[in-house]
Amino acid sequence: MITATMIVELLIVLGALWVGSRYGSLALGAISGIGLALLVFGFGLKPGNPPTDVIYIIIAAVTCAGIMQASGGMDWLIQVAERLLRKHPDRITFLAPLCTFFLTVLVGTGHVVYTLMPIICDIALKKGIRPERPCGVASVASQVGITCSPIAAAVVAFVTISNDNGFNITIPQVLAISIPACICGLMAAATASYRRGLDLDKDPKFQARLKDPVQYAYIYGSSATTLDKKIDKNAKMAVYFFLTALVVIVGFAFTQLFTTTNAEGAEVTIADYLGFPKMNLIIQIIMLTAAALMIIVCKADPKKAVAGAVWQSGMVAVVAIFGIAWLADTFFANYLDEMKLMLADTVKAYPWSIAFVFFLVSVLINSQGAVVVSMLPLAYSLGLPGPVLLGVLPSVYGYFFIPNYPSDIATVNFDRSGTTVIGKYLLNHSFMMPGLICVITSTIVAYLLTMLFY
Repeated sequence: MITATMIVELLIVLGALWVGSRYGSLALGAISGIGLALLVFGFGLKPGNPPTDVIYIIIAAVTCAGIMQASGGMDWLIQVAERLLRKHPDRITFLAPLCTFFLTVLVGTGHVVYTLMPIICDIALKKGIRPERPCGVASVASQVGITCSPIAAAVVAFVTISNDNGFNITIPQVLAISIPACICGLMAAATASYRRGLDLDKDPKFQARLKDPVQYAYIYGSSATTLDKKIDKNAKMAVYFFLTALVVIVGFAFTQLFTTTNAEGAEVTIADYLGFPKMNLIIQIIMLTAAALMIIVCKADPKKAVAGAVWQSGMVAVVAIFGIAWLADTFFANYLDEMKLMLADTVKAYPWSIAFVFFLVSVLINSQGAVVVSMLPLAYSLGLPGPVLLGVLPSVYGYFFIPNYPSDIATVNFDRSGTTVIGKYLLNHSFMMPGLICVITSTIVAYLLTMLFY
């Protein structure tokens, strides 16, 4: 039964998330602490459990990725992407989101694409293509890749929480669903963006700007590129170490897929037969080892890693997930019976409807990992089967809806043509259409794939 006290406490949770999202960055986690304090000390709720396993994995993964960035390895990856885009400029609307997507898949964070965004805009301008078309979908793609990365918090948290709730699944199995589903969603969004808006030569606002010599020089007077940057062998070696670490992690995960018979005649996974530790520990060990090798062999500077965008954004994610997930777990754990009573009938009749909950929570908290950590245990407690939850995993990306996320704001600023915009009415922005098309298509495809294979 819903009580007035429960409603007040829920408003405290939502209020903390809303205020935190207004300040952004570390504030999401820190202001969640105020909500947690009010629930525990003001209303006497029993504190929930902070998601320590996921936090440790994020720390290890972003440390490794940050060290690779400090070595110059990230610059090499950006150069590879730029060469591909400049070789096929007429296909920029399709290739740009694929490049930002796979960069995120490799590194586990969408913040690595900032260097590539001005290059995408530059190529589009030089080809006479409206930059909003590739830039809008490329920004969305940089975040969609999080649910497809073997070291991203959202994927690792999904596997860890699912295994704890009886749905034994591995990272490769998650990626086998999320990667093809999200690529389908991105290509649908790119197709819809291909002829989006007026061509530059027919856009009166753009043509009016070109009549101003200052604006003309700003738009066409410079060229963004990374191709003139020299990449040394240490940077390339760091990338090889990083990619090898990913392959090793996925290899360990595969040992959980196959079974054998132990000495007692019982059927066990190969991982258990060989005595391997749990995957969360394996990921941490491999990532830290790869980071150490980059420092020792590739001469990567740890101080540069700490100052880099990858490490800093990863640590912000740690604080956000720490505060948000702990706050949510405290509320839901204390009102689990009431939640079951409210939602059980709906999710039993329409299991896929949990996707709307995931999406709406993501709009509030700007973190896919935090959505998974805070909402997935509740979904399992409602009796939803694991395959259904895997099928709706792409729906945890909803923070494009309100254009206050750093990657979206940065993309607007990088577009010198002024065609990528945040509209007058806030929600009529350049990321809404590709974001909705991508998430809806990806979720439908992922849901169908899980129904087919599970």
